[in-house]
Amino acid sequence: MPERFSSNPIEGMDFIRWLRARLKSPLPGFSPGGRFSPRPVHGRNYAEPLSNPKSAAVLVLLYPKDGIWHIPFVARPLTMPTHAGQIGLPGGTLLPNEKSDVAALREYEEELGADADTVELLGALTPIHVHSSGYRIDPWLGVTTETPAFSIAAKEVDRLLEIPLYHLMDRENFGSQRRFHHGETYESPCFLFGADRIWGATCVILGELIILAEEYLAMVSRPPRSE
Repeated sequence: MPERFSSNPIEGMDFIRWLRARLKSPLPGFSPGGRFSPRPVHGRNYAEPLSNPKSAAVLVLLYPKDGIWHIPFVARPLTMPTHAGQIGLPGGTLLPNEKSDVAALREYEEELGADADTVELLGALTPIHVHSSGYRIDPWLGVTTETPAFSIAAKEVDRLLEIPLYHLMDRENFGSQRRFHHGETYESPCFLFGADRIWGATCVILGELIILAEEYLAMVSRPPRSE
């Protein structure tokens, strides 16, 4: 596979090597009142730990398609008891005594039918705490140098969305929507992809990756220091 897919610095293996190292340092995390934070944040502070959370894990997978990094998302069936119709990342609840990295890969393989053995986990993003559902979600960032052969599990996935990373980084594709929950109206930031909206916990998880990607671009575009 080529080191660089295109002239965009984000589209290549240098970015992946940087991410692998960067994930070992303190991460941006969730900032109440920040770009990816609901407004008002009351009851939606994803950084505030739950007292007795249920555990879940998701996979944010970078893979090459048409010379650019993509991320796979799942649209949940309207028949599901929770998250019906929402756009999310492959993932789910941990099995008894299961580690979150193992769960993220297992759910990816179960939901999208692709081979998890080709995925390298670069590291963990910041855990988020979803007070509306009582879950702590561990997001894992992974990469594969192959374009996966997806085959969705129809009971859990209505359709697959393959979204370029650069699309998510473009602020023209970011906005907000008004939502209503427990008698309160609030503004929920969201990524826009055609008619689909990616909001809530998934938006927050993606937000941290976007901040890291912006950090990388700022670093590689900085002029060299003169001696």
